[in-house]
Amino acid sequence: MPAPRSKPFLAWEPLPYLVVFVLLLLTGVVRPDGPPWLLWPFLAILAAAVAWLILGLVRGSRRSNPDQWGDLTTLDGLEIVDAPRVDREVRAVAPVADAHRHQPAIELARLHGGPEQHAVLVPRASRWLSRRYRIGVQLAGGDRPRHAGFLSPAADDRWRDLLDGMREHGRYVRVPALITGGSRPYGVELDLSGLERVGAAGE
Repeated sequence: MPAPRSKPFLAWEPLPYLVVFVLLLLTGVVRPDGPPWLLWPFLAILAAAVAWLILGLVRGSRRSNPDQWGDLTTLDGLEIVDAPRVDREVRAVAPVADAHRHQPAIELARLHGGPEQHAVLVPRASRWLSRRYRIGVQLAGGDRPRHAGFLSPAADDRWRDLLDGMREHGRYVRVPALITGGSRPYGVELDLSGLERVGAAGE
C-alpha cells in the first residue's frame, strides 16, 4: 500500500483553531436573543469546537518520539537500521531541503558531532501549517538528534514507501551525512546509496 502523501484533513493541527475562529465571528450574527432553534445548536457546535481545540492542545503537549511533526528527542528506544555508504565510482549525494530554516540546529549538530556524522530519516514528518507529509532529516551527532530539514522532493518520491513501511514496524534508517560549509549558511548532504540494500534485505 502506497504511503500517504498528506495528513487527513481532520488531523491537520490548525483546523480546530480555524473552526473556532469562524464560529466566534458568527457570534456577531447569532445573538443571545435569537430564535432558540438557531441559538442552542450554535452554542452546542461552539462548545464542541472548543473541546476539540483543547483536546488537540493536550494531545500536542504529550511527549512522543518521534512527535506529531516527526522530530526526535532521543534515539533511545528506537530500532535503528544502518544504511552505510556503498562504494561507487561516482559518489551520489542528496541535499537536504529547507536546511536554511534550521541553521541553529545544524550548527549545534556540527559543534557536537563534527561535519561528518549520521542522520536518521523520519517519514510522515511535516511543518506545523502544512498537511503535506515529508521525510524529516534528524542529525544524530552529539548529545541528541537535531532537525536539519527534509529529503529533497526527488529523494522523497523514491524512498517514501520503503521508509514508511519500516516506520510502521517501528524501524528508522540511519544514513551517512555531511554538513557542508565552515560557517552559516550550512548545507547538509546525505549519502542514500545504502538504502537500496536496506530495501532488498526487507523484501
